[in-house]
Amino acid sequence: MTGTWLSIIPPLLAIGFAIWTRKVFLALLIGIISGSFLISNLSIVDTVIHTFQTIFIQVADIEWNIPIILFVLILGGLTSLLANSGATIRFSNWALSRVKNRVAAQFVAFFTGIAIFIDDYFNSLAVGQIARPITDVHGVSRAKLAYIIDSTGAPICILIPLSSWGAYIFSLLHEPIQTYQLGVEPFTAFIMIVPANYYAIMALLIGFLTIYWRLDFPLMRTHEEKALHDLKMNPHKEEVTKTNFSDAADLLVPIFVLIVSTILIFVYSGGYFTSSISLMEATGEGNIVTSLVYGGIFAIITAATLYIPQGKISAKQFLPAFLSGTGKMLTAVLILVLAWSVGAIIEQLETGMFLSSLVQDRVPLWIIPLILFLLACAMAFATGTSWGTFAIMIPIGVSIIGVIHPEWILPVVGAVLAGSVFGDHCSPISDSTILSSIGAECNLMDHVTTQIPYALTAALASAIGYIVFGLTSQVWLGLLGSTVILIIILLVLKSRTRPISV
Repeated sequence: MTGTWLSIIPPLLAIGFAIWTRKVFLALLIGIISGSFLISNLSIVDTVIHTFQTIFIQVADIEWNIPIILFVLILGGLTSLLANSGATIRFSNWALSRVKNRVAAQFVAFFTGIAIFIDDYFNSLAVGQIARPITDVHGVSRAKLAYIIDSTGAPICILIPLSSWGAYIFSLLHEPIQTYQLGVEPFTAFIMIVPANYYAIMALLIGFLTIYWRLDFPLMRTHEEKALHDLKMNPHKEEVTKTNFSDAADLLVPIFVLIVSTILIFVYSGGYFTSSISLMEATGEGNIVTSLVYGGIFAIITAATLYIPQGKISAKQFLPAFLSGTGKMLTAVLILVLAWSVGAIIEQLETGMFLSSLVQDRVPLWIIPLILFLLACAMAFATGTSWGTFAIMIPIGVSIIGVIHPEWILPVVGAVLAGSVFGDHCSPISDSTILSSIGAECNLMDHVTTQIPYALTAALASAIGYIVFGLTSQVWLGLLGSTVILIIILLVLKSRTRPISV
């Protein structure tokens, strides 16, 4: 039953039940159990065994999943320490004296997301911690914050070579470069792919423009109006105590240590300080998830050094506050484990291979980039993983286009990357979607349903861009076409809606 149409049933069930019932645990379990049922050849006993084995394997993955779980728990503990020490309130008061309106508050989240480009997991949780107090006080909904976080997480990571995403893509580019003798290094190839990654660019552009023009699609507008109504019912939230930058530093310093130490440990783990290799080569060899854990530990140590001697939190309160924060993240951890388990089931069912086989028939050359983009969209949405889609779709896309038109290899890789990010961006079983909702402290399905109209708009503009590229063979013309279409759609929306009155 693997590699057939039956293989798409478990991910569709998981996604469908998540949207229909809004019960994420139930939806993910249905996806896991139904997949195990198919893998076990419809044996109920083997299904139960396979389900428990799959979940246990995810929990026991010491190389990747355990460090991610530890990082999520550490960040939850750090969040609690920042709150219990008063650092969050002091930073909020300091920032509020400078952030004058809702637009500025949203731009704080947007540009913080741009700045934290090293890893999307790190981005999702750190941006939420920094921006959430500011957006709350200005009546920006948690759904809008989650959208901003998600729209600057993966999209910026996949456009920057010095990131965990860049390192992973380098590894996938090595073989195609050698096989088709492209005559470039993976780093150069990555840079050449960037302008062909239309969706990532459109996702950032639509995020910026909707904030600047104060535009909201209908469902997001409902959440925004409710947030403003709630703010008016609690006017005490707008009271601001005058503070100095030293008060803001109580929050900024631990997070700064988290960012800098993670980057330094990341490149160190890749051999940058111990071997005569370039920074780009070091990112390709570095261990990002372990670096995140160590970065989190250094941030906790920094918080203890800052808060305990100054009496902002007592030594007796420190550990209970930290453990309280980690406890609040257990639900998030469970969702992540179940999401990873669904991904493992889908991989065993060879769902990706079945979807990729749909493009093996003869099609006109000009439409191949669009087809690969759409197929990557579907695969990443159904599987909840962009990285897994990269691994499957990049070799397939390269093999298809490499034989008939090798000059398009890198743009086609860009189309695959773009479609994968879109699917991952929208899928309720995607770990980055889940973490974005966690970072914003937003209901997962509220985040998914409010984000989809923005993502679909960016994807539509991107699809038209790939048609333009297919007809002209000009990557920049395709990018221009995507940009023009996106702006036109937003201008039409702007002409038909009024900004929310504050």
